[in-house]
Amino acid sequence: MRREPAWYREGSEPDYRFTLANERTFLAWVRTALALLAGAVAVVHVLPTAALPGVRTAVAVLLAATATVLPWAAYQRWARVQRAMRLGRDLPFTRSLALVAVLLGVLGAGVVVLVLAT
Repeated sequence: MRREPAWYREGSEPDYRFTLANERTFLAWVRTALALLAGAVAVVHVLPTAALPGVRTAVAVLLAATATVLPWAAYQRWARVQRAMRLGRDLPFTRSLALVAVLLGVLGAGVVVLVLAT
């Protein structure tokens, strides 16, 4: 028995190419989350503990927290886009892209500070 959300029965099935493109985008977000999680592990285990311990911990926690939230945000985005396509509506706007870009910029700056401190 297949369980699907109620909105999945709304509208009509979009061209499978668009559905697959939406799925590839979702998977790209999940890969990004995995990379962020790997970065958190690397920051904790590779950088010396003497190098600004508070900054090191903050960067690792922010990386791990972002990696934890990103798959949920990716699924929400996938579902909104899929529903819009099924109903023939315009694709929805997402703030997730800007938020991830800002977070990565802040995290990148933190890593630069850590590397320069070692």
